[in-house]
Parts: sequence; C-alpha cells; structure tokens
Amino acid sequence: MKRSPSTAMWLSLPALLMLAVPFLTLTGITHWHNFHLAWGDGEAIATSTGLGLISLLLIVVSGLPVAWWLSQAQGKARAMVEMLVLIPLLTPPLAMGILLVSAYGPYGPAGSLLARLGIELVNNPAAFVLAQWYGALPYFITAARSAFAAVPVAILEAGRTLGASPWQRFRRLSLPLAAPGLASAVALAWVRAIGEFGIVMIFAYFPQGIPVKLYNNLQNDGVDAVYVLLWLLLLFTLPLPLACFALVRRYARDKPQPRTRSGVI
Repeated sequence: MKRSPSTAMWLSLPALLMLAVPFLTLTGITHWHNFHLAWGDGEAIATSTGLGLISLLLIVVSGLPVAWWLSQAQGKARAMVEMLVLIPLLTPPLAMGILLVSAYGPYGPAGSLLARLGIELVNNPAAFVLAQWYGALPYFITAARSAFAAVPVAILEAGRTLGASPWQRFRRLSLPLAAPGLASAVALAWVRAIGEFGIVMIFAYFPQGIPVKLYNNLQNDGVDAVYVLLWLLLLFTLPLPLACFALVRRYARDKPQPRTRSGVI
C-alpha cells in the first residue's frame, strides 16, 4: 500500500521532534549576551578540525578497499572480515581506549616496537589521529560497503565482459555509481571522528579536542561554557557533512528516471 507524502511526514514527527528538542532548548538557554570562549577553546577547535581532516583522509583511503572488497567477496574470509569490522562497533569507546593504550602504549607489543623506532602514540597529535581513525573507520566501512553493494551487478559484469580490469571496474563503474552512498559514509565518518570522546579521553587526552574540552569546561567553568563551545562545534564541523548531503540530493535530482511505455514510473 502506497502512503502519501503527507502521511509519511506526520509519521516522521515523533522522531524529528525528539531530535530537535535538545537543540531548540540550547537556543533558548544560551546566554547570548555573555557569549565568549573559555581558555583553550580555540586550540580545541583547531585540534579537532585540523587533525580530524587528517583522520578523515586516512579513514577514506584505508576504508574504501575494505568496503569494496566486502561488497564483492564471498565465503568464510568475508565473514571473518565482517566480524573484525563489527567488534569495534560493539566495544564501548572507553574500553576501546584502554585496549589501544594496551596495544600502542609504551609497554604494549605494538607500542614497544614503535618506541624502538622513536615513535610514541600516547597523548600526542599522532595518538589523537589514531583514536579518531580507529573510532570512525568501522562506521565508514559499514556505510561504504552498503553503497558499493547497491551498484547493479549487471553493470559490473558488463564491464568485465568488455575487458575492464578489476581496478577499472572499481574506478569507472563502482565509484561513480556508489558516490551518493560514499558521500553519506564520509559524512558519518566525519561526525563520528569529531565527536569521539571515550577513546580520545583514554588514549589521547592531550592535545585536547572539542569533546574532551567540553568535559573540562563543564568541570571547571560550569554548563554555560559548554553551550558556547557546543555552538562553535556545530559551526565548524557541520559544513562538511552538509556538503556531502547536498551532493547526495544533487545526484538524486539529476539521476535519470526509469521509463516505461506509459512514461516515468
């Protein structure tokens, strides 16, 4: 049974209202006449956005091959990789931070090996990037895999029949056709990386990004300092996901509609 758009809109209201109420409240309770940065807020914004962009690049570069392979593979190997991607999603962030310290800290197996090379991964910018990278990568892989899986198999088979190599099918067929879903995956990875608190709190407390600084502002300066930094978080981090969603809308608008003898379906 096909529902009208107005019916869907009314059915959407409870979820939309639940999402909107906290931020409508934020608008009302912010003391606009006393809107000023707390000490260190500027550095926290620069840390989260600057290092977050590096993390996002690493997430996309490392996650795309995994997502594409998962969308194409079969058998036990795929099940094992799916499990590997799923486990970090199920692990609480605080526990994940402890595990990263255990693995990459100065006394961990990987950390001690890196220390011999002069590389430290605790409470420094590299650790911050690793924390964001680890926290957001499974989300990107999951969303990107769905985007690649939505590419019609017939198109990929046609490319193979015409002699296209796996790399050519990936670059010229899968990537363009999966672009809207990949844009959503990038947006999800960005907001997940920027908002990562648990892993960063344990593994990379310094330099302080926005989530940890929000916690410190609450402890030191009270709730009003949290409101100010939260507004700045939205101001500096929303443009990228909004641009990704705009790309999705543009693709949906420009996508050719399937036709039958009687016209557009």
